[in-house]
Amino acid sequence: QVQLIESAGGSVHPGGSLRLSCGTSERIFGLGYMGWYRQAPGKQREFVASIATRGTGRRYADPVKDRFSIWRDSAENTVYLQMNSLNVEDTAVYYCVAHNGDATGPNAYWGQGAQVTISS
Repeated sequence: QVQLIESAGGSVHPGGSLRLSCGTSERIFGLGYMGWYRQAPGKQREFVASIATRGTGRRYADPVKDRFSIWRDSAENTVYLQMNSLNVEDTAVYYCVAHNGDATGPNAYWGQGAQVTISS
């Protein structure tokens, strides 16, 4: 059963923009946090951004904090990630995650992943 529904990724040139979305049920949205991790070929999965689904907190990884923006639509139990000024180092599979404070814990839910490719 699919718990998180991610939008498709995409392919853009360097400097371009993409938006990802991730929708879920009210129960999972209510766990407290949603966000994205990414995994590039040959690299470990890394944190990208997160947002508190019942508060105002947002966090960004240093490589993206001035270029990416995360926000939520609580009425739709959906979070969005706007990615601007993309560069080739942003190429990765982006995974949406919902959790109660520990993305690696047993109460975390992961999406199927969306391929984001930046190439000239």
